[in-house]
Amino acid sequence: MPHLTLYSKPGCHLCEDARAVVDDVVGRLRASAALAIDVEEIDILGDPALVARYGEEIPVVLIDGRMHTYWRVDRARLETALTAASKG
Repeated sequence: MPHLTLYSKPGCHLCEDARAVVDDVVGRLRASAALAIDVEEIDILGDPALVARYGEEIPVVLIDGRMHTYWRVDRARLETALTAASKG
């Protein structure tokens, strides 16, 4: 099962856009392809180490702990990556 992590912070309009794309893509893959995808969103403001690491790049999307993208999330690219990650 792929694990998607979205690093974000409150009041970030790009984070809101990224969340909407993630929700849409994951929802469609769960429904149409019956894929199990674990999604976790983490507010970086709760951890100074995360602020230091991702503060200038958020939103950041990781798939199975590996950087997928930051700032803007491309729907097609995310769907392809999650489908590939679900296959192993």
